[in-house]
Amino acid sequence: MAHLAQSLDGRIATTCGISRWLSGEEDLLHTHRMRAIADAVVVGVNTILHDDPQLTVRLCSGDNPVRVILDPEHRLDGSQRVFRDGCAPTLLLVAADRIGAEHQWGQAEVIPVPRGQQGLDPFEIRRILALRRLSWLFVEGGGITVSRFLAAGALDRLQITVAPVILGSGRPSLVLPEIHDLTLSLRPRTRRFLLGDDTMIECDFAPSPHHR
Repeated sequence: MAHLAQSLDGRIATTCGISRWLSGEEDLLHTHRMRAIADAVVVGVNTILHDDPQLTVRLCSGDNPVRVILDPEHRLDGSQRVFRDGCAPTLLLVAADRIGAEHQWGQAEVIPVPRGQQGLDPFEIRRILALRRLSWLFVEGGGITVSRFLAAGALDRLQITVAPVILGSGRPSLVLPEIHDLTLSLRPRTRRFLLGDDTMIECDFAPSPHHR
């Protein structure tokens, strides 16, 4: 499952990457609850660079998930909190051709991943994590990472929380391959939830029971 918070005009951050706090407290609490029930929380390198998140469970009860950082080009220098705080097991997934002899990066284990056509292949990521009994994945961001999982068909569900704010510019929420016919658009089953002033739309991409 993936989750994004966006503005009314489909932005997840300003142009320079500032996204705190786009959505409200109830969406933040929901995010912590999702972490608490997941085997692992997955984020891309830009989320770590811009937000330096802890990716832990603090606003509700529950155990911290394994933290999985996708850094294909090995850009992170190890100074970020996820590599130093020791709060949860942390895995750094790097393109196999960018890894040297290191097996640790700070307190994180470095794992090589074969390159796909667009960075690290989402299904290969799922396979590698499943071998470690990490099957319930919460893909928390950012937009590039969630978009690649969605474009690959590697998401069962996607939650988009829309905050009542218009940025007018900034980083887009989802960016998928261009289509020229609306019949090619994704039309998942949806549910809607109110989270304070925000509205969360949950998209279900799993095959419906009568199609299985």
